[in-house]
Amino acid sequence: MPLIGVEQAPILARPFYPDDGPPSPLTASLAHVPEVLEVTLPFVGRVLGPTAIDARTKEIVILRCSSLMECRYCVETHTAVALDCGLSPGEVRALRGEEEAEAVFTNPDDLALIAWVDGVALGRGAAPDEVTARAREAMGHPELVELTLVAGATLMLNRYCSALGLPTSPMTLARLAEEGLA
Repeated sequence: MPLIGVEQAPILARPFYPDDGPPSPLTASLAHVPEVLEVTLPFVGRVLGPTAIDARTKEIVILRCSSLMECRYCVETHTAVALDCGLSPGEVRALRGEEEAEAVFTNPDDLALIAWVDGVALGRGAAPDEVTARAREAMGHPELVELTLVAGATLMLNRYCSALGLPTSPMTLARLAEEGLA
């Protein structure tokens, strides 16, 4: 998929381009259809961006979903974000399926969240009842609603990024190599 630089971007797409560097591959690919870009990026920004749910919790959902869906772009990009949000390299490896989550995560609420994400991402409908019950014990209804949107938006983006083969930035790849997570 050719990524559209700011010079070629349609006028409606240009407000979504940063002033101080290149656009993300997501922005540069969505610029092909600016009327979709106009609604997609604000939605994604609202759901995945800052809210009452802390960034670490959201990154557990995003990285785990992305790993389960085998989205190379999202796994690489969100590995770096997860580290920035306070997840340890071991926790990141566990979310990526490289280690057992139960051997790394000690907080029962984190383990309930991971099991719930697995049920949502891998299931063909609702997560199994016992997994959902555990998640409901770990979080309230508002959190479960919001994290369901985080998982759903991530799954949508996983399919989009994988289908179009979006490239990970060289800077992110270099960071992952430095961290031993490439």
